[in-house]
Amino acid sequence: MTATNGKRKIRYAVVGLGWFAQQAALPSFAHTENSELVALVSDDPTKREELSKKYGIKQTYSYEEYENCLTSGEVDAVYIALPNHLHREYTVRAANQAIHVLCEKPMAMTEEECEEMIKAANDNGVKLMIAYRLHLEEANLQAVEIVRSQQIGEPRIFNSVFTQQVEEGNIRLRNVTGGGTLEDIGIYCINAARYLFQDEPIEVFAVAANKGEQRFSEVEEMTSVILRFPNERLATFTCSFGAANVGTYQIVGTKGDLRVEPAYVWKGEIKHYLTIDGKTQERTFDDRDQLAAEFTYFSNCILEDKDPEPSGIEGLIDVSIIQALYESIKIGKPVQIQTRNRHQRPTVTQSIKRPPLKETPDLIHAAAPSSES
Repeated sequence: MTATNGKRKIRYAVVGLGWFAQQAALPSFAHTENSELVALVSDDPTKREELSKKYGIKQTYSYEEYENCLTSGEVDAVYIALPNHLHREYTVRAANQAIHVLCEKPMAMTEEECEEMIKAANDNGVKLMIAYRLHLEEANLQAVEIVRSQQIGEPRIFNSVFTQQVEEGNIRLRNVTGGGTLEDIGIYCINAARYLFQDEPIEVFAVAANKGEQRFSEVEEMTSVILRFPNERLATFTCSFGAANVGTYQIVGTKGDLRVEPAYVWKGEIKHYLTIDGKTQERTFDDRDQLAAEFTYFSNCILEDKDPEPSGIEGLIDVSIIQALYESIKIGKPVQIQTRNRHQRPTVTQSIKRPPLKETPDLIHAAAPSSES
């Protein structure tokens, strides 16, 4: 850890320098007071050279040199923004060197991989957090509070649409790297239903559709899902890589409903449309730097020795639901599911406000998943 003006800073290596890491993560360190970007890990020498110059970083490593990064004594934590199939390996290796881990979602490819990651963190006494940035974002946390306080009555229905046009050749369309609609965007809908209902599904059903475009030769074009929750509550959503850019959810109670739009974005304004007794109130939540909030929160957990709320268990539950959904698609029937008990849930106390990024950095040897991202 470094100390600036008497305050300790957690030193991070960012592992994987794709679109999201470059546009959202790297510039956000400037909006934190307790986090410092000190190293980059990538197999692309151009990325390492240009991005290290841009952000004033002295240490860069290839993937073969990852162990050197972990044992350098220069790094306290890693932010893993690699393709999904590499999350387990790079998390376990970091934990085994007593390095804290903030890992992007989905946590891993299977429940077994998630369990390995949790065990490695526990065995080595390090913090493991899964990067559910919306657990720190005010609009979504206020939605949780509106439902919890029963302003819309008893919550009965959750419905969501999350779609985008993903360009052919994008990694999200490759099966071997863990691509797919449920893993990449459906997970947001699953997680939102869980934090709004404050519960876990007990039965799931899904169907996939694919009209045969070449870009969807390895993964489904779109998926529709029904999740049954205790007390006979239902959550439904459709996610797609072949439709216009839409991201919204609505939760309907016995007295009213709340619609959040755009619900899952990492930048820009988010709006609430709260309708009670036929009267609608609109509220706008300003743009914030969501990644700066994420790094700030995780660094605080390390510095104060607190367990992160979006923990490995949170990540494991979503992965177990995704696996059950693919099983449902395969057999064409609902699948009963029993997940881990979740004692922690995101609350408004976790909201962290950081000023928005002023500009979107140019990409180096990386491409956004869609032209609208």
